[in-house]
Amino acid sequence: MHTLTSKLPHVGTTIFTVMSKMAAEYNAINLSQGFPNFPVNKELINAYHEVIDESFHQYMPMPGYGPLMVEVAEKIRTHYGRHIHPDSELLITAGATQAIFTAIQAVVHAGDEVVVLDPSYDCYAPAVELCGGRPVHVNLNADFSVDWNKVNDAITAKTRLIIVNNPHNPGGAVLSLTDIEALEAILDKHPHILFLSDEVYEYIHFDAPHSSANSREKLVNKTIVVSSFGKTFHVTGWKIGYLVAPEFIMSEIKKVHQFNVFCVNSTAQAALAKYLPQTDLSELSSFYKQKRDLFRNLIAGSKFELLDCKGSYFQVARYSEISDLSDVDFSIELTKKYGVAVIPISVFNRDKHDDKLIRFCFAKDNDTLIKAAEKLCKI
Repeated sequence: MHTLTSKLPHVGTTIFTVMSKMAAEYNAINLSQGFPNFPVNKELINAYHEVIDESFHQYMPMPGYGPLMVEVAEKIRTHYGRHIHPDSELLITAGATQAIFTAIQAVVHAGDEVVVLDPSYDCYAPAVELCGGRPVHVNLNADFSVDWNKVNDAITAKTRLIIVNNPHNPGGAVLSLTDIEALEAILDKHPHILFLSDEVYEYIHFDAPHSSANSREKLVNKTIVVSSFGKTFHVTGWKIGYLVAPEFIMSEIKKVHQFNVFCVNSTAQAALAKYLPQTDLSELSSFYKQKRDLFRNLIAGSKFELLDCKGSYFQVARYSEISDLSDVDFSIELTKKYGVAVIPISVFNRDKHDDKLIRFCFAKDNDTLIKAAEKLCKI
């Protein structure tokens, strides 16, 4: 009988798949996986209908559809003041996860180390391991802020990349200008290190502005920026995003990309190219701020302790006044017994430390949030 040695022996089915499946099985309200359940903008749907009737059904160019790339470059100029060359510094990808995977495969070699801040999105470390690198996990503070001294102490001559998610999933934190300057100082001190800035929630920030790496002169020449159309336009199932990087990095990323997916869904690219000129992305924060505030107000009288949420569409809460169960077991109980599915925070930590925290997704219609809050307030 043949045997197979796993390349990812510590990896199982993602918690998002597990909890969404459980939510369906127990007819629970799904506040676990991060996808909206409200309608997509009608203008975007109209653009898609127009594209379906046109001739956008064959392969797109490997880097992306030209008109879409021009619109993305204009968006970056408008919001961040950065002028990029679409042909050499931009790549349309099959979602942000593929963008991250492809970028890591392009720049990380066997034996390299990559600094990852925990709790971290679960696709980072496996991508590093698959190319023979070693993830070096640094825990965030209890409020999801960064101890930059710990980050600096984790760096060695083998460090090739630092990955930061800003705004942060699952914590809802947004890096301050002081944070960005601390990061810049570390990268100045260690010029052999590149930076991967995961900014898929870049337009969803509330009480503090989001400082994109796109807007930082000291960062743009050493940084890969990841963005997501899915998160921005509520079309997560389209699986479409993009990367921005200087040409010397992007040329290597494209080499991997062409053997990974080659090109990205043609109709989605064409529809977004039609839609982007119509959008006002500055309105997205206020849209989600209303949902954040509604959800927080609805469960303010519950036994859950709400942590700050400065960005993303996730609200973290402590449940220690309710139960002594582990966060995984409490999440299961919450789904099966009380009818609300959530995500435990410990699964985002390599060391699995458990601070009795769970994550709610508030990217839902108001009726869903109200019904979920009614259940949560009865606990």
